[in-house]
Amino acid sequence: MTNSNGTKTETLDAKATFGAGCFWGVEAAYRQIPGVLSTSVGYLGGAMKNPTYRDVCTGRTGHAEVVQVTYDPSRVTYDDLLTVFWENHDPTTLNRQGPDVGTQYRSAIFYHDEAQRAVAESSKEERERGGRYRRPIVTEITPATDYFEAEDYHQQYLEKRGLSSCHI
Repeated sequence: MTNSNGTKTETLDAKATFGAGCFWGVEAAYRQIPGVLSTSVGYLGGAMKNPTYRDVCTGRTGHAEVVQVTYDPSRVTYDDLLTVFWENHDPTTLNRQGPDVGTQYRSAIFYHDEAQRAVAESSKEERERGGRYRRPIVTEITPATDYFEAEDYHQQYLEKRGLSSCHI
């Protein structure tokens, strides 16, 4: 990376992974955030190695549809990314977002280190106390395990079709 003076700088990129229903719209939301360097959609949280979309849709792999965000923590904080997460889905619906039903659509924060875990738990507690939701938040907060990138046609799906969101 090069700074404004033309001097090469080293940036320590960080990863964050979120499950918030169908990954297409969630990915589009993260791609608009300054400091997000890249996104990819995929599957995480299950037992099957190298699952396909078809496998995950059966609901038998244990995987969630997720967005993995690579970001520059000097430009955007993990807490900022969590705000995008909370604002782009309903964290009170168990295994469901809109018309999409199944464990693959669960609300989940997959943390990559203990600092992320602590921030995620604090963020969830803050929202539970905030009174915005009539029902309890069901978002799971679990360690990130093996991430499997989804098929190419799922990557930047909405962007490729000239759409900016798929909110209902």
